[in-house]
Amino acid sequence: MNDTALRQKTQDIVVDEIFSHAPETIWKALTTGELIGRWLMEPAGFQPVEGTHFTYKTKPAGAWDGTIRCEVLQVVPNQRLAYAWRGGDERNVGYGSKLDTVVTWTLSPVRGGTRVRLVHSGFVLPMNDTAFQNMSDGWKKVVPRLGEIAGGKD
Repeated sequence: MNDTALRQKTQDIVVDEIFSHAPETIWKALTTGELIGRWLMEPAGFQPVEGTHFTYKTKPAGAWDGTIRCEVLQVVPNQRLAYAWRGGDERNVGYGSKLDTVVTWTLSPVRGGTRVRLVHSGFVLPMNDTAFQNMSDGWKKVVPRLGEIAGGKD
């Protein structure tokens, strides 16, 4: 292992929420393109089918065009959705640096609703420090919006 590899570590973002909606209701908001666009960003080409490639578009930076390239990795209806989340460019430092991560949503029925656990894993530090900080703050705002949209508030 080289010196750079020894200094790098990975970090995950974890957000846990409980919503007063059935797993099927949360699942619909989590896997319907038009609804995703209301609580996160409008996805292009999303289908809750393993192997599906889709994109999100955000603010470009430096050598990065702002496209987040995703691939659906796992679908267990009403229970689990995982997809690759890749973006950035290796020539960028800070915002827009190369990012190769995985977003995993787990839904668990609980009394009176659903526990939603988001794990956004694989941030390589220090390279992805900016993305990790921005997305940590962002997911804490976005996940509650998922519950609002699922409940028909918007």
